[in-house]
Amino acid sequence: MEKLQAALATARQNRTGKAPERRLTEDLARRKQQRSAGSVVWSQLEEFHPPADKLREHRVVTQTASSAATPFDILRTKILLQMQQNGWTRLAITSPMPDSGKTTTACNLALGLARQKELRSMLFDMDLRDPSVNQFFEKNPRNSIGSLLEGDVSFEEQALRIGDNLAISMASSPESDPSRILLSEQATTVLDEVQQRFHPDVMIFDLPSVLVNDDTRAFLKNVDCALIISRANATKYSQFDICEREIAEHTNVLGVVLNACRHGRGSTDFA
Repeated sequence: MEKLQAALATARQNRTGKAPERRLTEDLARRKQQRSAGSVVWSQLEEFHPPADKLREHRVVTQTASSAATPFDILRTKILLQMQQNGWTRLAITSPMPDSGKTTTACNLALGLARQKELRSMLFDMDLRDPSVNQFFEKNPRNSIGSLLEGDVSFEEQALRIGDNLAISMASSPESDPSRILLSEQATTVLDEVQQRFHPDVMIFDLPSVLVNDDTRAFLKNVDCALIISRANATKYSQFDICEREIAEHTNVLGVVLNACRHGRGSTDFA
């Protein structure tokens, strides 16, 4: 564990060693070149159009700007600025326990980012025991995300595209041995290759809840930071505390969202 932590610390230092202003300028110039180079491969992804009424049923409200989308847009902006400042591109979204709204948050962030036309984003459903992103978008992929991570199919054969700048890698059914896939070096290699070929500005990974199995622990080595989603009046402080410490051992804790927090008359849940 000490060797792993030392390696992670070295990698983070290498990514964040330059002054923030110089690093941001260099990142913007590099991304402009990468965007031009990646246009062809992005166009090869199959495009689909999620039904707006189904998205609203699942509380996915960020495809267009609106008052309902504003809380997620604020979260999107804060996340994006902090990730750009640190030179991060890979964001994990998880929770201490299930039913906290992590997938709803992930889908809303992805569609909110898609409204930023100068950015390219990706959403991966890594909750391989209980995938649900396909249900949110009412669409099943041609091939399983497990086949992608095991190197059996290419990203073009597995992922789908919304608009010009959002790619979504979904599952259509649970995997029988998720931890094996998520812990494998093959999965790491596949994601590195996807990043090198498609040059996304942000990669979002919807991960399982930390305290229900070891899947998220197996995968966190592949991300730069993690967002923790806790549900008001449901997540216990002890659960959150263990979750935060577990995540901090493997990556940077970007922040915490207290979900379904009611404040004032007429307020509603967002996830």
